[in-house]
Amino acid sequence: MDDFTVAAVGVGQLHARFVDAVFRQDIDEFAQCFAGNGVWKIAGMELSGREAIHEAAGRLLGFCERIQLIAQTPILDVDGSTAQGRQQIIEFAKMPDGTSAMTFGVYHDRYVLEDGRWRFAKRHWSFKYRGPADLSAAFVDTPDYGAFPDGPSDDETTYVRTS
Repeated sequence: MDDFTVAAVGVGQLHARFVDAVFRQDIDEFAQCFAGNGVWKIAGMELSGREAIHEAAGRLLGFCERIQLIAQTPILDVDGSTAQGRQQIIEFAKMPDGTSAMTFGVYHDRYVLEDGRWRFAKRHWSFKYRGPADLSAAFVDTPDYGAFPDGPSDDETTYVRTS
């Protein structure tokens, strides 16, 4: 197999592990999806390092009774042991009070091959919608970065939902 195909399969497995960890609320496996010095940018936070990501994931996933992610195959650009990608995500969440919501947006990712496994070097969540599955809530006015590989700058913050 060529290098791109090998990387694409490895990154695909990374995304599968991420989705599975979220569904099972397995915080340890979730954190292992990130490089040791990985960065996760979500909800106005910038979390650096696997330990900080582990702690935040425990809090964030704890807000929901169950979360199901549906992830698009990412668009990839591979350069040896690093890569960048863009992936669209749909999330269905059931809250402890019985309510539910659908969220969707885009992850802008950087990947690194670490200890024989592809991991997230950086994930930047670009939030687009949260509300009923019939899309009756307002969409969020966040930037459209254009065609891949364009994306957010390194210092750009993520959207913080206020309601």
